[in-house]
Amino acid sequence: MIDRDTVLHVAALARLDLHEDEIEPMARELSAVLDHLETIGELDLDGVAPTAHVLASESRLRADQPHTSLPREVALDQAPDASDDGFRVPSPQA
Repeated sequence: MIDRDTVLHVAALARLDLHEDEIEPMARELSAVLDHLETIGELDLDGVAPTAHVLASESRLRADQPHTSLPREVALDQAPDASDDGFRVPSPQA
């Protein structure tokens, strides 16, 4: 089991302000996490590809196909304040 000093050290690294009554439960929870990781470490994972998610997912976005851009004149036609080069925006206040 993780001791009190280790819990306080981890809490300081994580910038957590633990109350006195939270230290012992946190030690049990951190110990349980480490026990679980140890169990996972005992598994034979040879041939298992690393994954970022437990479920396979496919991109739901359309394929990125290049096409011609909107002409500058059409894009700036409805702009409330346009210049020859693009949209004009107010300068930030200092």
